Amino acid sequence: MLADPKLPYSFARREGVVLLQAGDVMAVGTRHGVDPMALVEARRLLGRPLDVAIIDDALFERRLSEIYASNALGSDANDDLAIPSGLEGLLEEMPATEDLLDSHDDAPVIRLINGVIAEAVRVGASDVHLETFESRLLVRLRVDGVLREALSLNPRMAPLLVSRIKVMARLDIAEKRVPQDGRIALMLGGRNLDVRVSTLPSRAGERVVLRVLDRDKAGVDLDALGMGVRERTAFDLALSEPHGVILVTGPTGSGKTTTLYAALSGLNDGQRNILTVEDPVEYAIEGIGQTQVNSRVGMTFAAGLRAILRQDPDVVMVGEIRDSETASIAVQASLTGHLVLSTVHTNDAAGAIVRLRDMGVEPFLLASSVRLILAQRLVRKLCTECRREDVLDAVTAARLGVAAGSHHYRPVGCSHCSQTGYLGRQGVYEALRVDDRIRQLIATSASEEELAEAAFGANRSGLLADSVRKLVLDGVTSVDEAVRVTGDRTIEVAA
Repeated sequence: MLADPKLPYSFARREGVVLLQAGDVMAVGTRHGVDPMALVEARRLLGRPLDVAIIDDALFERRLSEIYASNALGSDANDDLAIPSGLEGLLEEMPATEDLLDSHDDAPVIRLINGVIAEAVRVGASDVHLETFESRLLVRLRVDGVLREALSLNPRMAPLLVSRIKVMARLDIAEKRVPQDGRIALMLGGRNLDVRVSTLPSRAGERVVLRVLDRDKAGVDLDALGMGVRERTAFDLALSEPHGVILVTGPTGSGKTTTLYAALSGLNDGQRNILTVEDPVEYAIEGIGQTQVNSRVGMTFAAGLRAILRQDPDVVMVGEIRDSETASIAVQASLTGHLVLSTVHTNDAAGAIVRLRDMGVEPFLLASSVRLILAQRLVRKLCTECRREDVLDAVTAARLGVAAGSHHYRPVGCSHCSQTGYLGRQGVYEALRVDDRIRQLIATSASEEELAEAAFGANRSGLLADSVRKLVLDGVTSVDEAVRVTGDRTIEVAA
């Protein structure tokens, strides 16, 4: 891959010519029906003979994105910038969707923001943090669930960057006293991006967080989630039932919404009416009715769910059960013949029953309605290029519940993984399927420990800690990552 492509992006996209490999003879890919004069111009720009191959549109778009979205942040980011004039006028001139790589405006602030977003997409970051302090403006990227520093800038640049981002998100640039939320629709190398913007006043200036959503990656399916056979079988059985409640639990950022979207995509066969109420709607799924929560006008989860039930649904997805009203409506909806999918913030599967009970849902109703509770986490995977094999010491082995001397791998760090030792993430799951025995325990208000023992046995086989332990022994992740994600207490209990 070329770090500095010689074909201008606008030319490559317009004419349908993309560089595949550099050398004495330049290998280029073209769309079907390319203009021969475009190849003549490409040869002039590259200055070498061409080896031309016709490629399909999908490969062309992917190669275009790989080349032009991979430029790192500019080295001139710390240059002293003049305050641009006419920011308010940009609001009227800016299109609803603009392609960052095809922009002819090279103002330093705009170039910097474009570069930050492009870098976030290149490294697979889920969030971009712009944090203002008295001595510096810190730009950090959340990659694989962990924040890493990308830039440290002069704090005088903060108002310029925040104002520009507010213009792009259609926010009030004069209002700096209250939080604001907005969104930006962008294209980057032919990829559709949806950037959620959140601003928050702080002592040293406004903080901004950008949530980067790649709409082209919305079509994830259950096979790509990495569930074990036990968990996947239980999940599929619950999804095949005509009614009931399926809950996915875990902390923020554990992939709960992705799991629900994958389940809905599998159910979306054209024969069901599938409706959702979410906060926010992260990805648009063709064939599914998705509703956005707006508490400012009274459109809460409870109000949205109540309205959805009058739309003759077969499957209902509620983004999160936060209060007793939403919980009660969801349970009643399942009892009247609907399949309800939702999330709850608890640490494990058995805790979800206790949480709903604490919200005021009667135990006998929970016993009749809940079909499956799936708890999940995301653990970082070790980089296979630089991981190093090691032997577990006695203390660590006892913590994991395995024999001392067992082999595992440690992170090292290389250019392939940006010196972190990790690359990508893997889901780990525990599934609590409500059978007759569990149903009786729920109806009698059994404790969380009793529910867990009945579901997973005295040795707790199938818990999150058990899944993470297997990944450690298989060399997929490290001991430190297992402790970070599941908590030291969880692993000790499992052992």
